[in-house]
Amino acid sequence: MKKTLLALLSGFLLALAWPTYGFAGFIFIAFVPLFLVEYFSKLEINKRRGLKIFGFAYLSFFIWNALTTNWLYYSDVFGMAFAILVNSLLMALVFWVYHQISKRVQFTASASFFVAIWLAFEELHLHWDFSWPWLNLGNVFANHTSWIQWYEYTGSFGGSLWVLLVNLMLFKGLILFLQHQDKHILTRTGIRFLFLIGLPILISIFIKKNLDEPVDEIEILAVQPNIDPYAEKYNTKDGRTGQLIEKLIEDQLSSTTQLLLLPETVFANGTRLAQYQVSEAHRFSQKLVAKHPNLAVLGGISAYDLINDETKIHSQTNLHPNGFWYNDYNAAFFEEQGRQPSFYLKSKLVVGVENFPFKSVLEPILGNVMLDLGGTVAMKTTQDERSVFTTSEGVKLAPIICYESVYGEFVTGYVKNGAAVLSIMTNDAWWDETQGHKQHWAYAKLRAIETRRAVARSANTGISGFIDQDGTELKKTSYDEPTSIKANLPIYDTTTFYVTHGDFIPRITKFLLIFIFLFAVIKHKREGIKR
Repeated sequence: MKKTLLALLSGFLLALAWPTYGFAGFIFIAFVPLFLVEYFSKLEINKRRGLKIFGFAYLSFFIWNALTTNWLYYSDVFGMAFAILVNSLLMALVFWVYHQISKRVQFTASASFFVAIWLAFEELHLHWDFSWPWLNLGNVFANHTSWIQWYEYTGSFGGSLWVLLVNLMLFKGLILFLQHQDKHILTRTGIRFLFLIGLPILISIFIKKNLDEPVDEIEILAVQPNIDPYAEKYNTKDGRTGQLIEKLIEDQLSSTTQLLLLPETVFANGTRLAQYQVSEAHRFSQKLVAKHPNLAVLGGISAYDLINDETKIHSQTNLHPNGFWYNDYNAAFFEEQGRQPSFYLKSKLVVGVENFPFKSVLEPILGNVMLDLGGTVAMKTTQDERSVFTTSEGVKLAPIICYESVYGEFVTGYVKNGAAVLSIMTNDAWWDETQGHKQHWAYAKLRAIETRRAVARSANTGISGFIDQDGTELKKTSYDEPTSIKANLPIYDTTTFYVTHGDFIPRITKFLLIFIFLFAVIKHKREGIKR
């Protein structure tokens, strides 16, 4: 019963730390109860000890996942269940592997191994087909940006490392106290605990006071059309959508406005990319830029291309039931007066909705089980490079589409290509008025700090607004509000250490992971020979 309560406590502390309703400080003690479960279990003689530890870990991580991401229910019940159950399973497996290593090595090595394997797990979640980095530990500070200004050096993995080190230090102190019953150990542990939390925060405050000044500014008008994606969006003609946007911006758009930012797939009817010049999106954009020559239009469009040459078929090409091949795109378009339209294809895709994970293996077994959230149910075609759109005045814009904004190193690709402003286009109406869209908005603040770029964000509904380079919210809208919002957004030209080097922390700790694992295996084999 004691171990069950400790496992429950870890799960609830992890959930209570999470944005946007939680207090991030809880994260610094959240793993300690689960570490104690593992420690007490090792003291028992039980052949099923490893299985029990896995069960306790699964309980903790299930509570965390369920309480923080249950909003997925509003888009798809199966998707929610899969994300919660499988992610909890993966986290529990990580903890179980840590337990196997901790039985064979001393505390310092086992603690280092846990840090390394957890960071490796988080990095895996950024790159594999079942990518789901929503609960990577560094995201927990999204609403406490004054604590983490050093993300410009480390990215969110610096936050993950911070969390794990503090928890392990506290756990070690408690174990030493249990072993020696010396109150001085608790005092020393408390001092170390406060130091390990306080020092990074003080460094963050110092960094924030010494940030570079903006080199310029750009007037951006972001639109929030508030079109229901389930009942209206994919049944509304693009021409009607254009009229709605015109009404929302008529009082805000002026001769000084340089960018009109529209949400993801705002023109949702499905435009053949080769025929974009006769599309409603093009007509709408050209009508506006003709009246406002200094204006650029950046927005989202649902598009496709027919593939007549079979040599151009690739792994993301779809076969239509009528027998023809096509590429489906969640794209961004960029228009100015007198210039050819430019496009970018969303390249971090939502699992099960926009991509079919491990398609070559799973499709023959499961069939096509992609989720229908409106629009075209098909694999989206991506692109390799991060495109940057340049206005006539030389301002370079990053066209970040929805889920892409959750990926730190991925977003640095835009900045490496010259982006001076992060322009996020998203839908966010899938999850109703829950933590989903609030967390998504909060994570954009992390991208601002990592890249030292201001953020302009246009959501179909959810939260549209503007964020400064230090994560400060400049302006934002409310949920379920058809509106537009305008700001003079500062432009910065600093290149951060993180932009240059990306997620270097997990790349380094992988070597530690391999070394300790091999050491434990060799040690175990030698002990077996001696026995």
